[in-house]
Amino acid sequence: MTPRLVVAAPSSGSGKTTVATGLMAALSRRGMRVSPHKVGPDYIDPGYHALVTGRPGRNLDPWLAGEDLVAPLFLHGARGADIAVVEGVMGLFDGRDETGFASTAHVAALLGAPVVLVVDARGQGRSVAALVNGFRSFDPSVRLGGVVLNRLGSDRHEEVCRQALEDTGVPVLGAIRRADALATPSRHLGLVPAAERHAEAVRAVEGLAALVAASCDLDELVRLARTAAPLAAGPWSAPAALAGGADQGPRKGRPVVAVAGGPAFTFGYAEQAELLAAAGAEVAAFDPLRDEALPEGTRGLIVGGGFPEVYAPELSANAPLRGAVARLAAGGAPIAAECAGLLYLSRELDGAPMCGVVDAGAQMTPRLTLGYREAVAVSDSVLARAGERYRGHEFHRTAVRPGHGETAAWQWSRDGKEGFVRGNVVASYLHLHWGGSPHMAERFVEACG
Repeated sequence: MTPRLVVAAPSSGSGKTTVATGLMAALSRRGMRVSPHKVGPDYIDPGYHALVTGRPGRNLDPWLAGEDLVAPLFLHGARGADIAVVEGVMGLFDGRDETGFASTAHVAALLGAPVVLVVDARGQGRSVAALVNGFRSFDPSVRLGGVVLNRLGSDRHEEVCRQALEDTGVPVLGAIRRADALATPSRHLGLVPAAERHAEAVRAVEGLAALVAASCDLDELVRLARTAAPLAAGPWSAPAALAGGADQGPRKGRPVVAVAGGPAFTFGYAEQAELLAAAGAEVAAFDPLRDEALPEGTRGLIVGGGFPEVYAPELSANAPLRGAVARLAAGGAPIAAECAGLLYLSRELDGAPMCGVVDAGAQMTPRLTLGYREAVAVSDSVLARAGERYRGHEFHRTAVRPGHGETAAWQWSRDGKEGFVRGNVVASYLHLHWGGSPHMAERFVEACG
C-alpha cells in the first residue's frame, strides 16, 4: 500500500501549495517516486505537481466523482509510487456545504491518511497551540499527524511556537521562515499555470524544494506517511469503468479525437483522455496557439478550460485553425467544449474573432464566478441526454452573450439556462470530471464513428 499524507491548513493562503509542492519536489530529489494529488476541482496546482514529480497531477473530489471513487482514483494515480502527497483545499474542514462534504478532512478520512497542518504563524505566538489543539479535536475521524509552522519571523518566534505546541502532543515537522521571494506567479484566477511560464515555474519549484528540504524533517514526514491505514478498494481503471468492461483500443480505424492543449488550454482531468482511449479513440493533442491545422484524421474535438482571454490576440491570429474548427463543426463532427473552450468557439472574445461555431460573444468581467454546480441536461447532446443530472463546477471571470434561437445545454438555477447545443457541438461553462461519468467517453467516441 502506498504511503501517503495530506497537506492541509486552517484556511486558504496559509502556505499549503508551498509546502505540498516543495515536499513533492524535495522527495523527488531524493530519488523517490512521488504520486501527486489535489483535493477539489483545482487545475493549476496539479500542473506544478506534475512539473516536479513527472507524473500527472490528479484531483480527488467526492462531489465531482463520488465518494466511492476517491480511493480507487487515488490508487490508480499512485501505481508504482513510493509515496503520495495530497494537497488539500481551503481550510481543513471547509467543503461544499455545512457538513464539510468534499473537504480536505473528508478526503483524508476516505484515504485513511494522516494530516500535516500548515499553520501561518504570522502575528501569533502561544495562540498557535490553541489553534492546533482545536483542529486536532474537532473531528475524531481526522488524524492530525504533525504541524509545519510557516512564515516565522525569527528564531525567538519559532521557539515560542514550538514550546507552546509541546503540550498539545502534535509534533512540529517543519519551521519555515518568511520567503516572499519564492512566491509563484499569479493573476486573476490564481497562480499562472506552469505550462505558460515553464522556465519561471521551474525556478520557483526548485526554490520550494530547497526551502522545504532545509526547513522540514523529511524523514519524519516519510515515516508519518507510512502510518496510513490500509485501503480496501482496488485501483480505478478506464477500461473497467466503461460499460463493456474491456479496452476498445487500439484497433484499426479508431477515430482521432483532437484535444486542445498548450498554454491557452491547461485545464483538464487526466482521466478524460484515458477514458477516450479506452473507449476506442486515438487521442491527439494539439496547440491552438501554434498549430494551423487539426491533427490528421480528426473526427472529434475536445476543448477544455484555460486562459484564452490572455491569449485572445494569438488565438484570433491563427485564422487557419479557426477555420478548420468551424469546418469540423459544420461537417457534424462531435465537439465538447468547457469554459475556455466555450469562449474559443464563440464569435468573438473581447473583440477578437474566434471560431464562430456558436452564436455568442464573450468578454472579460470583474466578477469571479466560482462554485460547484448540480446541473440538469436541457437538451440531448453528444455527452448527455435531456433530463440527466451531473455534478460539475464553474470557474471564470468572463460572460457570454448568446445570440437568438440558441439551444441551451444545462440548467442549474432558477435564473436561467446555460451553454449551447448545436448539432453535435456542446459548449458550456460547466467543468465535468468524466471519471464520475465514464459513459460520456463512450457516447462521444460513438458519435465520432
